[in-house]
Amino acid sequence: MPRSTSSVTRRPATDAALGADPLDFTEAWLRNRRLSEHTRAAYRRDVTGWLGWCAGRDVDPLRVTFLDVNAYARDVESRVDPRTGRPLTPATVARKLSALSSWYDFLAKLRAVPVNPVAGADRPRLDRDHSATVGLSPDEVDALLAAAEADTGPNGARNRAAVTLLADLGLRVGELVSLDLTDLRTERGHRSVRFVGKGGRARRRALAPGTAAAVDAYLAARAAAAGVPVDRLDGPLLVTASGNRLDRHAVFRLVRRLARAAGLPAWAELSPHSLRHAFATTARAEGVPLEDVQDAMGHADPRTTRRYDRDRHNLDRDPAYAIWAARARRGS
Repeated sequence: MPRSTSSVTRRPATDAALGADPLDFTEAWLRNRRLSEHTRAAYRRDVTGWLGWCAGRDVDPLRVTFLDVNAYARDVESRVDPRTGRPLTPATVARKLSALSSWYDFLAKLRAVPVNPVAGADRPRLDRDHSATVGLSPDEVDALLAAAEADTGPNGARNRAAVTLLADLGLRVGELVSLDLTDLRTERGHRSVRFVGKGGRARRRALAPGTAAAVDAYLAARAAAAGVPVDRLDGPLLVTASGNRLDRHAVFRLVRRLARAAGLPAWAELSPHSLRHAFATTARAEGVPLEDVQDAMGHADPRTTRRYDRDRHNLDRDPAYAIWAARARRGS
C-alpha cells in the first residue's frame, strides 16, 4: 500500500505517544461528549478507521498534517458503499472528517498535538439545500402504513408500532431503537415519549391518538404472549422474538419490505430516514411553523430542517401571494 506523500515522519518504535491502546484517547474523548449511543458508536468507527489508515502507512497520528488528512479523505471518497454499490456520499465523508476534527480538538486541549490537522484540510462541499435521501409523498406514507396494518405475521403489531412512530414523529432510527418502556409517559393529558436525541440532548415528543393506539396494541400483544400484565413489561420498547432490542438494520429491512408490499416504485432505495423527510415536508405543507418542525426534529440549525422540506420550492408557497392578498384586503 503506497505511503502518504506528505513529509510526515515515521513513528519511532519506542514512541508510545498514543499509549498502549490508541482507543484509550478515543474513549476519553467520547466520555467527554454528550452523545447518543448511536453517534458514539459511529464516531468510534470513524476514529478507528483513521487510526487503521495511519497504521497501514506507518504514519504517526500525532504528527500528521492537513496533507495526510486530505490524502485520507480522497481515499475514503473512492470507497464503495456496500449497501448502494456507489461511492460514499460527500455527507458521509464530511461526517468522518468532522469526527476526526473533534477528536483532534480534544487532543489539542490535552496538548498531545500542537494543532488540529483537520482544520486546514479540504473537506467536501455540501449542498445545504439538498438531501440525497429518497423522500415519500403523504400518499406513499399512507400506503406504507396500510401495508404495515395488513402485516399479519407474529411481529405485525410491533412492526406497525415501529413504522407509525417513524412516520408520525419523524424520529431518527437510532432514536427509535433506543426507546425503553420507561420512556413512555403521560403528561398533563398528553401521551408522550422521552429520549436522548442527537448531541446528547434530552427530548420529548407527544404521541398523537393513532400513534398511541399503535403502541398500546403492540404492548398488549407482547404482554399477552408473555403471559403478564402490560405494566409488568420492562426493558426496550421494541424487541425481537427472543426479547432483545430491535436493531437499526432490522428497521431498515422492515421499511423496505413494507414499501415493496405497498408497491412503492423506489422501495429498494428507501430507508427509515425517508419517513423523517416525509414528516418534515408534510408538517410544513400543513402549515406547521418552521420553528416547531425544527424543534420536533431536534435540529440545531433551521437550514437543516429546510433541507428536509421537499415542498419548500412549491410556487404555491411563494410569499408573494400572501403579500398580494394582504394588499388586496387593505384596499377593499
